[in-house]
Amino acid sequence: MKKYFLLIALFAFYNTLNAQNLNLIPYPQQVKQLKTTLRIKPESMFFTKNSQYKNEVLYLNGQLGLAGKGRQEIRIVITKDIEGIGAYRLSTVSNKIAIMAAEREGVFNGVTTLLQLCRSAKAEDSRILPGLIINDKPRYQWRGFMLDESRHFFGMAAVKNILNWMAFYKLNRFHWHLTDAQGWRIEIKKYPWLTKIGGIGNFTDSTAAARYYTQKEIKEIVAYAKRRHIEIVPEIDMPGHATAANKAYPKYSGGKVKGYDDFTFNPGKEETYQFLTNILKELKVLFPDGRIHIGGDEVALGIKAWDNNTDVKKLMEKKGYTDHQQAEAYFLRRIADSVIKLKNKVMCWDEAVAANLPVNHVLVNWWRQNKPEVLQEAITKGYPIILSPRLPMYFDFVQDSTHISGRKWDGHYNTYLDVYHFPENDLTADVYQSKNVIGVQANLWTETVASQKRLDYLLFPRIAAVAESGWTFDATKNDDLFNARLKAHLNYYKNAGIYYFDPFNPSFHKEAVDVAPKPVIKD
Repeated sequence: MKKYFLLIALFAFYNTLNAQNLNLIPYPQQVKQLKTTLRIKPESMFFTKNSQYKNEVLYLNGQLGLAGKGRQEIRIVITKDIEGIGAYRLSTVSNKIAIMAAEREGVFNGVTTLLQLCRSAKAEDSRILPGLIINDKPRYQWRGFMLDESRHFFGMAAVKNILNWMAFYKLNRFHWHLTDAQGWRIEIKKYPWLTKIGGIGNFTDSTAAARYYTQKEIKEIVAYAKRRHIEIVPEIDMPGHATAANKAYPKYSGGKVKGYDDFTFNPGKEETYQFLTNILKELKVLFPDGRIHIGGDEVALGIKAWDNNTDVKKLMEKKGYTDHQQAEAYFLRRIADSVIKLKNKVMCWDEAVAANLPVNHVLVNWWRQNKPEVLQEAITKGYPIILSPRLPMYFDFVQDSTHISGRKWDGHYNTYLDVYHFPENDLTADVYQSKNVIGVQANLWTETVASQKRLDYLLFPRIAAVAESGWTFDATKNDDLFNARLKAHLNYYKNAGIYYFDPFNPSFHKEAVDVAPKPVIKD
């Protein structure tokens, strides 16, 4: 009897393995593989009779480089029978391709799965797709990636490339960290010195020529992302990490303290709020999706400067505050109010949970994995939460024991499998299944990233792992099956000219090092 059940288990395993040879990432929730195939001639372009979704099909043709005269129909049906935002059904049966969904995002997800099937199709003179019925939906609605372009600037081509791969992997939120101590990277017409002066320098060269995005370029990238069903959330970090802005407009500085001169905005100066509100007004126009990230992190690094700031002293006396954290919370509430009045949602890092911002208008990035009590506080208060902790979701952390450039936390680093098994290996089910947790996000800070080569090395293949983290339910995760699919995707990276890390052959590409680690000095 035991042998019988073992055979049944092995049969089920190999059936699943055979299905997962489809090389889809993230892998769909349900796949029924048929014995039939569907042949598409190489010169055929896809089309749909449902004109409302022609742009999604045009995207598919563009990604596959199709420009022939032949035509292969995709039947797109909008139906309430498919439940959930982003959910879809894809079938490739009897030489017919059909996508069913309840709304546009679901249609695009179905198109993306079809794109991956076409990429992996094996044929000499045509594309041969397997006969399939796929029913799929995302685990989380927020599946994000954040790029820091203050520390080092990469430019439009690099960002578009990231957006392309995000869409390929069904990641739908691009968090864009555009300002920090090292550089202000977005044109604000009312305050031109923000880019002309604040845009000078980067993390490794304080004298580097100013680099930033013009508003025309921002609009182009936002439109590019929208065609890929990706929402862009801009971040203007405040009241800390404000050195670049204060370099351009010093009258709004919170003061100087050793090692962190002009690190904060001045919360006690009324003009500070008008200055920042004017910036937010321009952001609202450039980023129409309705969310603005105001930072709120690590203010403590430079808050000591407020000891000698007469404006802050007057504010604290007027409000009856007894410590600077109360002034910080006052600042965040004022700025949040400005964002809300612009009919935008507020996003912030988890330090802002203490400021008691209005729950109905605020989303929180939980990033301090060593502060689980803050995550619990955010859940208790009712904030929508995006899980983005340093371990394992910071991609500036090294990803292999042999790597020398990048961060670790108490000896820990972030492998692709650590990302793949997040959040279930790091948090309890009552946390990651909480209705308040709306998604996951990986973050790439760029203190050690100055080149496209290193950017790619840190991003690939962990971008595939975070796609599975945000889409795939933990009960269906399997290292062997994921590894089999990931190996096929490494070939995609190779063909695209990407300098990626190969976890199965770590010496395939030498570690890309832009910023050498500081030597350890022993007494």
